[in-house]
Amino acid sequence: MDFERARQAFEEYLDGYDREDEKIRLKIVHTYCVVDCAKEIAGRMGLGKEDRELAAMIGLLHDIGRFEQLKRFDSFMPDTMDHAVYGAEILFGEEKMIRRFIKDDRFDEIIRTAIAMHSSFALGDIREERTLLHAKLIRDADKLDNCRVKLEESLEVLLGTTEEEAGNYKISPKVWEACMNKTSVLSSDRVTPVDYWVSYVAQYYDVNFPETFCIMKEKNYIPEIVERLHYTDQDTASKMKILTEEMQRFMDEKIKERAKQRNKNV
Repeated sequence: MDFERARQAFEEYLDGYDREDEKIRLKIVHTYCVVDCAKEIAGRMGLGKEDRELAAMIGLLHDIGRFEQLKRFDSFMPDTMDHAVYGAEILFGEEKMIRRFIKDDRFDEIIRTAIAMHSSFALGDIREERTLLHAKLIRDADKLDNCRVKLEESLEVLLGTTEEEAGNYKISPKVWEACMNKTSVLSSDRVTPVDYWVSYVAQYYDVNFPETFCIMKEKNYIPEIVERLHYTDQDTASKMKILTEEMQRFMDEKIKERAKQRNKNV
C-alpha cells in the first residue's frame, strides 16, 4: 500500500471543497489525526505491517463522505446524511473512486465495510475476522481523536452554543438512562446541548480495545472533556461527576481484563 500516493489523491479530492470553511478545516485535521490514532492503536496491539498500513488507509478515507455533507447541508447532524454509508458508496460505486487511492483490490471489502459502519450506533454481524478487526479499529481511532476535537474546537462549532449556555440545561431522562446502562446515546434521544455533550462521553462505552482506553487514560481525556463545560444546573453537575467516575472505572476494568488475559497466555 502506497500511503503517500493515497494522501496526494485525498488532497486532490479536497480541492473540490472550501478549505477555509471552519467545519471543513476541522474534518481535514480530524482525518489526519485519525490516521495517527489508528497507527498508534494498531502498533500497541502488535499488529503486523500490512494491518498497520491498512488501518492508516481506512483512517484516511473514513470520513470522505463528510465533506459532501458539509457542502450540501453545512451540518454534521446524522439526519441530514449518513456520511459513512455515503462515503462507502462514492468510493466503491460505479466510478470506483477507491482506485485513486489504492490499486490493490484485495482489501476492498474490508475498507468498504469499515468505512460504512464506522459511525453506526453498533456494528452489525461481521463474520470475517479481519474485516471485524478493522471495523472495530477505525471506530476506536475515530472516537479517540474525537476526544481531542472536544477539547480543542469551539463550542459554537460543536454544540452551536457557549460553554455557559450549554451547562444551564438538565440531562434528558433517556440520555441519562443510557449512561447508567453503560451504552452509547441514541441520536434521537438527544434534546438539549448538554445531552449532546453527555453523548460525547457515553460513546466511549463502545470502545473496543483496551489499548484505546490506555491512551485515553494517559491523556486524562474523560475528566478534561467533562470539565470543559460549567454546569450551573446542580442536578446536571452531580450527574456529570457520577458519569466521570463510572467511565473511569469502566476503563480501568477493561484494561485489567486484557492484562489478565495476556498473563494467562504467557
